[in-house]
Amino acid sequence: MDSTATPTLTAARGATTAPPRPSGAALSGVGARVRGMERRTAQRLGLAALLVATAALYLADLGASGWANSFYAAAAQAGSESWKAFFFGSSDAGNAITVDKTPLSLWPMALSIRVFGLSSWSLLVPQALMGVASVALLHSLVRRTTGSYGAGLLAGATLALTPVATLMFRFDNPDALLVLLMVGAAWATLRAVEASTLGGTGRPVGHPVRWLALAGALVGLAFLTKMLQAFLVLPALAAAYTLFATAPWVKRIGHLLVAFGSMVVAGGWWVAIVELVPAGSRPYIGGSQENSILELTLGYNGLGRLNGEETGSVGGGGGWGTTGIGRMFSETIGGQIAWLLPAALLLGGAALWFARRRGTTYDVARGRSVRASLVLWLGWLLVTGLTFSFMAGIFHEYYTVALAPAVAALVGIGAVTLWRARRSLVASGLLGFTVALTSAWAFVLLQRAGDWHPWLKYVVAVVGIASALLLVGVRHLPARVGYAVATTALLAGLAGPAAYSLATAATPHEGSIVTAGPASAASGPGGMGGPGATGGGGGMPGATPGGTAPTLPGGTTGTAPGGQTGGQTGGGVGGLLSGSESTDEITALLQEDASTYTWAAAAVGSNSAAGYQLASEEPVMAIGGFNGSDPSPTLEEFQTYVANGDIHWFIAGGGQMGGMGQMGGTDGATSTASAISAWVESTFTATTVDGVTLYDLSVGVR
Repeated sequence: MDSTATPTLTAARGATTAPPRPSGAALSGVGARVRGMERRTAQRLGLAALLVATAALYLADLGASGWANSFYAAAAQAGSESWKAFFFGSSDAGNAITVDKTPLSLWPMALSIRVFGLSSWSLLVPQALMGVASVALLHSLVRRTTGSYGAGLLAGATLALTPVATLMFRFDNPDALLVLLMVGAAWATLRAVEASTLGGTGRPVGHPVRWLALAGALVGLAFLTKMLQAFLVLPALAAAYTLFATAPWVKRIGHLLVAFGSMVVAGGWWVAIVELVPAGSRPYIGGSQENSILELTLGYNGLGRLNGEETGSVGGGGGWGTTGIGRMFSETIGGQIAWLLPAALLLGGAALWFARRRGTTYDVARGRSVRASLVLWLGWLLVTGLTFSFMAGIFHEYYTVALAPAVAALVGIGAVTLWRARRSLVASGLLGFTVALTSAWAFVLLQRAGDWHPWLKYVVAVVGIASALLLVGVRHLPARVGYAVATTALLAGLAGPAAYSLATAATPHEGSIVTAGPASAASGPGGMGGPGATGGGGGMPGATPGGTAPTLPGGTTGTAPGGQTGGQTGGGVGGLLSGSESTDEITALLQEDASTYTWAAAAVGSNSAAGYQLASEEPVMAIGGFNGSDPSPTLEEFQTYVANGDIHWFIAGGGQMGGMGQMGGTDGATSTASAISAWVESTFTATTVDGVTLYDLSVGVR
């Protein structure tokens, strides 16, 4: 054999039996990819766990709340039966009068009822899903802004566990959709800031104007959800883009004008149609005194909320509690939203300082994105919070859910920003001080709950303050110990609101004014409650967890004349703030020959009409709208309806203002509702069914 072949054969055998070993660089790359995959899997599992837990919290025993706010439930039912009622937001399918808000929040519920039938679940599940979507969207936004999944999870968990958020995402008020749309507008605005970054060619890397147009459209839709409250976030959105976009100033202004135009179109098309449709071809605009959507927008739901001069309202002119800088921390409101409010302000301000320049916590692009986000959320929190604190008109505790996304985002971004800078004594000291302050404040809020789990406040205080002391020196601790301390501090900070949220989910809530937390916590409109007032359901002094029979400003009550209440056995006409309850016999009467009438019945006040409508699924006219103080229908119009055979029954009592007249600044003259009631009583024969007085308007004329 040729000796020269030996090396070749040997090499061939070696290649077969011993493949070459990968280099150290290749092994390092494979390991990095594996670790990256594991990290991404853990992050996805963390997000999935957050959303599943949020869904469980918001969906658990949801049907226990029945119709929740029967005022909106009846309108959703009407919209499921009539497309005209759907479009205008009518209280009944006969289209007598609308609710006192623009109707967008009713549309998802009405469509759900149309598809799945009328039930508590078909009414409330859309609200719970909006809550889960809000948590997911906020998580995505904070994660994208900071580059930290931990920040996103913390922000999402904080929003999910805010007691008033748990309440509103299990209820049929407009606030659930309002929060989702406003968070969406913040997300689009910050994407616009990101898209405005100049690339290597000197042109923006994205299309900021498209994102701003989307942000404007979402604010416009939020206006169609709860009118002018949606505009409270505009200063924050505009400031974030104006200060941190990299486009030339002239272009920034142009982009904002595009966003403004998008907002006007998205929110104004429905208003324009309503204004252009002749009054005789549409329902009366509930909440207005002149049958005008513009009057409702600028008056009752606009300036009247700020100065307290709301014609036709209950408790106007300062009847909604003491205003001032401490209102959000008061006995009645603190447990709803304020658990992490001081922490949000401290962490947000400190994070803005630490992210101010390159070389500290973030690079240039990420630092600008974080600063834009912090300015947006701080502006949102301050403008909305100060407005709520000083508004003299109608104010309910659940309005504060609009603060929850800002509080949650600032906690998430601020905590992670300071944690990344924890080598600095200032950063670690601020972290420790914030945790200590939050724990002490939680002790105060839990103390207000009386004998409800009294041990919890001590656990929160001890664990929180111990964690705070360790956080100050966290830079000296081993990494694993430091993370354990931080986790313990977070658990201590979230324990109070989490406990309140669980109590909220475990308590049925019905009525027009509801509050979060255990029943032993204080409640009342804007501070009118006080220690010992019941919570979980009534925003009025003396309200109960079911929202039944609250005391109104001025010493009157929300019960029907004669002492009937919506919660009594055998049926009841309800009251100003509580829905009526029908019985089988009354429901059968309303359903009898209902197809031959436009309205199966009429009752004074929307809540009085709502319960009967929901029980019978037949239109019930709400005379006078929500308060019974709207001048619709007039006595002459009602007499015409009766003469034409449009109304079968009149249900006496209800939540009318009666002799109180139109509250909120009028002269106390007899209301239209009282005139109609008096005419029916003097013209038709009364009959009593299950303790409720009814008049058959088709027969029995005296």
